[in-house]
Amino acid sequence: MLTLGIETSCDETAVALVRGGRLVGEKLATQIDVHALFGGVVPEIASREHLRVLPRLFRELLDETGVEPEEIDNVAVARGPGLLGSLLVGVSFAKGLCLASGASLIGVNHLWAHLLAPGLNGELVFPALGLLVSGGHTHTYLISSPTEFELLGRTLDDAAGEAFDKVAKALNFPYPGGRFIDELGSEAEPDTKLFPRAFIDNPSLDFSFSGLKTAVANHVNAHPELVFSEMADADAVKQLSGERREALARVCASFNWSVADTLRIKVERALRQAGEVRSLIVAGGVAANSMVREFMGRLADENGLRLTLPALSLCTDNGAMIAYAGSLLSEAGLHHDLALEAVPRGRVVPLDWTVGKS
Repeated sequence: MLTLGIETSCDETAVALVRGGRLVGEKLATQIDVHALFGGVVPEIASREHLRVLPRLFRELLDETGVEPEEIDNVAVARGPGLLGSLLVGVSFAKGLCLASGASLIGVNHLWAHLLAPGLNGELVFPALGLLVSGGHTHTYLISSPTEFELLGRTLDDAAGEAFDKVAKALNFPYPGGRFIDELGSEAEPDTKLFPRAFIDNPSLDFSFSGLKTAVANHVNAHPELVFSEMADADAVKQLSGERREALARVCASFNWSVADTLRIKVERALRQAGEVRSLIVAGGVAANSMVREFMGRLADENGLRLTLPALSLCTDNGAMIAYAGSLLSEAGLHHDLALEAVPRGRVVPLDWTVGKS
């Protein structure tokens, strides 16, 4: 069974082919350079870029893998949540392919796909507790199977990844700035009293990182010497030296620690409420953060759980995770018809599958 995956949720355009749970080939075009000028994603520009590059990526993928369009059994597409204009580009392209080739259409929940992505490079063990940590969402789930996700905790305001982006922007780091915060932070010991661990003094499993973001912004405002005078590039960060580099490294390490320890506290709390699970799955862009990976690894060991992490290439948005999730849905006999709708951020992705070929 050959499944094509299409990802256009935000600012990455990606396509991939998966057969038998293994990646056949993938193509990805990033919009980082386009949006870096604005310090964040501009939705209208993102959708226009998807429209421009998606047909080319599809042709290149087929050429490189030697696959003919009529060989594709399923077309899986990220239907949401995400930027509506961007999602519509991918969903429309997927519907056209299905009409032309006779392939089955499968709409994929972008968030679930992140958590299933580690299955491409290792075994997924259920039931699992899933932690999704991305730019738009910080959620925990009880995952009983590839089609059964129970939301336990959710983002109330700023997600962890959004906090990373906003802190990096306050410091005038290059966009996206999460990796620079991680790299600089690895050079210093965190000051665990410098920033708060937001929204932990309650029994809730939900997440809020707006208070932490504000605390860092206040610290940066009080220490303007930390901020680059204009948006830096990677070389400018690399060339930092002396006391300024040490001070920035300390801020980054302390912010990293506050995020990672907040996640640890909430996940540990979720484990107590979820009942018996066999593994901990951590996914999303922030799952690439070294301190988050370290804290989650330690937590899994302490609780006798198998830690399942995606390869770093699978942490950010990609077509492989959509294709893989689509293939699992197909194996369960689940598809969609051409009435499939894109679902923007803020709305729940419905479980509106049909059984059998669309």
